[in-house]
Amino acid sequence: MKRLRPSAEQVTILSDDSSSDDEAGPESERLPPAAKIHQQAAESIPKDALLSKAQIYQEYMKQIPIPSHRGSVVPFTSWTGLGTSLEQLYGQPLHYLTNVHLGQLDQLRFGSEDEDRPLDAIISPTKAEASIWLIEEVHRLSSSHHYLAKIWFNDPFESCFY
Repeated sequence: MKRLRPSAEQVTILSDDSSSDDEAGPESERLPPAAKIHQQAAESIPKDALLSKAQIYQEYMKQIPIPSHRGSVVPFTSWTGLGTSLEQLYGQPLHYLTNVHLGQLDQLRFGSEDEDRPLDAIISPTKAEASIWLIEEVHRLSSSHHYLAKIWFNDPFESCFY
């Protein structure tokens, strides 16, 4: 897999609302540097290779059994923290989509009145663990490798880790 380096090209960023898109030049020149790197990375990954990688990943995840003897009380302050603890406790990875889901659950708490309270004081640790394993089972057994490849293609930096 190719590694991308930040481009040395300067990018003109227009702050005047009166300018038209035609004056700004091609789209690649109007993109901020981070978006330009993301676009270059997405273009450098062959879609068929990513699809194959997603299929291998999904088949691997299907082979890992969901732990049947659970119920240890794991203290946690966030959903992603609980996910990491479960990975360490049971010695197996959580599915990529489960990790995305846990991150979204953490984002839901931003701005809530209980944002600063540890999550295990709000939700029973046993119920939280059970809900993660239910979601994990759905992701392992029924997720499409086509869907995974699509997500990874849209965020190629994420797929480097899976």
